[in-house]
Amino acid sequence: MIKYNKKNINCNCNRCSCGLCCTEINNLSVKKGEEEILKDINLNVNCGELMAIIGQNGAGKSTLLKVIIGEDSYSGNLYFTDGDKKLSRKPIIGYVPQKLDFDYSSPISVLDFFCAIHSNRPSYLHHSEEVKDKCIQSLIKVNGEGLINKKLGVLSGGELQRVLLALALEPTPDILLLDEPISGIDQNGLKMFYNIVSDLRRNYDLSIILVSHDFNLVAKYADCAVFLNNKTIECIGTPKEVFEDEKVIDVFGLEWNTFIDKRRKGVEENVTLV
Repeated sequence: MIKYNKKNINCNCNRCSCGLCCTEINNLSVKKGEEEILKDINLNVNCGELMAIIGQNGAGKSTLLKVIIGEDSYSGNLYFTDGDKKLSRKPIIGYVPQKLDFDYSSPISVLDFFCAIHSNRPSYLHHSEEVKDKCIQSLIKVNGEGLINKKLGVLSGGELQRVLLALALEPTPDILLLDEPISGIDQNGLKMFYNIVSDLRRNYDLSIILVSHDFNLVAKYADCAVFLNNKTIECIGTPKEVFEDEKVIDVFGLEWNTFIDKRRKGVEENVTLV
């Protein structure tokens, strides 16, 4: 088990091709009114790395993502640095939320939705070829080009999340934030979604931060896991190291060996954190 020290995760600059090498969070705290949401968060996220954030509901996982996006104010420091540990350009950040709230009876198509976000023209007007091409190219990245003319309201949960992922990839981000993006997705859709995420990480050298309640996903896809509890980081390491931590076992009641035994025996149901 690794107790957290921000020097535990070092930037491997030899594999970094995007120019944005590391996201550094130092002594970060968040308050809303008198309520403290996060305190003393220290974290480094490297290019090409998938970091999973786990913790109980209300632990501050989504708040941490909102800080990185710029939606929530904070105290402390948030830096984006290059391989020489110098301040980098402002990063491009892609974000996939848990779900999209919209009127399912609306006639808006995937192309309409994409154009409304990426152009200044009303979606009911003729779509420019440039924006349409961007939409197609983004959907190709997520194996979703066949969805372009479908209505949003008829998409399955997995299809809708792939559309949201495609939107988050235009333009190609330096950092991709996934906030429990698989709610309501069946097993086939879930497998496809995370295989796509893995391909994107390899092909584009993305930093990916995943908030998840699913042990299976964390164990299979994450390079490291971060356990948020009592408003701060209580441990960080490989998924195995974090799942073996006594604090994690106390909270979730699941030891790594028990979890692995279930996977080896072919247990298909997801092991979720609640």
